[in-house]
Amino acid sequence: MHSHHSHSGQFCRHAAPGTTLEDVVLAAIHAGFTTYGLSEHVPRYRKVDLYPEEEDLSPTDLLNTFTAYLTEAHRLRVKYAHVIDLLVGLETDYITPLDIDQLQQLLQAEEETGAGVEYVVGSVHHVAEQGIDFSKEWWEACVDSFSTDTGTDHPTVPPPPHTQRLTKALPDVPFPPAAVTAYLHAYLDAQHTLITRIHPTVIGHFDLCRLYIPKLPLNHPSLPGVWEKVERNIKEVVAYGGLFEVSAASFRKGWDEGYPGSEVLQVRYFPSASPVIYSLPHHPEPLVRLQRAHPVYCPVSDTQCIIANRGRLCLSDDSHGPASVALNYTRLRTYLVEQDVTELWYLARNTTVTGNSDSNAGMADENTTPSESVAATATPAVESTGESKEQRPWLVFQRRKLTPRKYDGRWADDPFWTRLSQRQT
Repeated sequence: MHSHHSHSGQFCRHAAPGTTLEDVVLAAIHAGFTTYGLSEHVPRYRKVDLYPEEEDLSPTDLLNTFTAYLTEAHRLRVKYAHVIDLLVGLETDYITPLDIDQLQQLLQAEEETGAGVEYVVGSVHHVAEQGIDFSKEWWEACVDSFSTDTGTDHPTVPPPPHTQRLTKALPDVPFPPAAVTAYLHAYLDAQHTLITRIHPTVIGHFDLCRLYIPKLPLNHPSLPGVWEKVERNIKEVVAYGGLFEVSAASFRKGWDEGYPGSEVLQVRYFPSASPVIYSLPHHPEPLVRLQRAHPVYCPVSDTQCIIANRGRLCLSDDSHGPASVALNYTRLRTYLVEQDVTELWYLARNTTVTGNSDSNAGMADENTTPSESVAATATPAVESTGESKEQRPWLVFQRRKLTPRKYDGRWADDPFWTRLSQRQT
């Protein structure tokens, strides 16, 4: 089995202190992974963007740390190639346009060395230059800043009375609907910029924006325009062939679902549930209240989401040290089975992975067609955003190294899950 997102205390100050990247690799081998992605954070380039635990560092220190990470990651990739396929990647940080500009330069420079970044986990951890997942206090300050923001193009006017009434049923949202709506628009716009300019191989924790409000569905009618931007971002990723990470990290953050949540993964209409149809003024079409792990309000008509758009799903543990390698992976399996997910993808090394590879038994699909490869998925829908393929030269290098492959067979029946349960108990 596979994971595409991880960190270590050696190269990430908010990961488990005193742990090394090799500790994480050894834990992944012990857990039974055959493919495991290493994805330390990209450097940040302004002193003001460093986290409290990095106050003794400078942006130059972060760049040196990242360079050291790439050297160590490739050393470990070669050392343990006989037992596990280690993918050498990075996770993005997008705070200001400077971060995207520097990331593009970094990726191009590493591509020219021939042994650099093999894939990108595209994540957004900041909105309006404020961290949203470092602490609840930081997140609250970020959302609160939208309560008085009048210089934004995002909707800030109070929604119609019927949506205010629905919002009162969501006690875990301590902010006005207009502020939450503007905050979500800003997050999704930042994610869209990252998607269109970088074309990340893997989209990390798609709906991290609601880390502290997990019971708020993004398709709620009190959030005008938000779901349309969710759909827009999903379609951009599908257009160029990216993978959507389904992450187990949400469970250790108190969620009862994975990232992304169920309504982003797929919104389904269950006639047997005898749903109540809401016909509300000011809303263009009827709504149905789905009884899920938390109530979901959505149009009765088909709602576009990752699965409806044939988006490709891959697995991640987003470990932050050896103790969190494969943590809650069995819960993640249960979540995906409950969502009727029958198809998973993973990144395979072009030079080593074949359908008969012993180290990837059951993982590779020899019948994967060129249309199922990232190398054949650039489309006008994405190129029309202003970034041409020639402006992303790093993609040629990455696609030459790694290719998305579909799991061959019933992924939920893989012996990995039984062995993992036995090891963890």
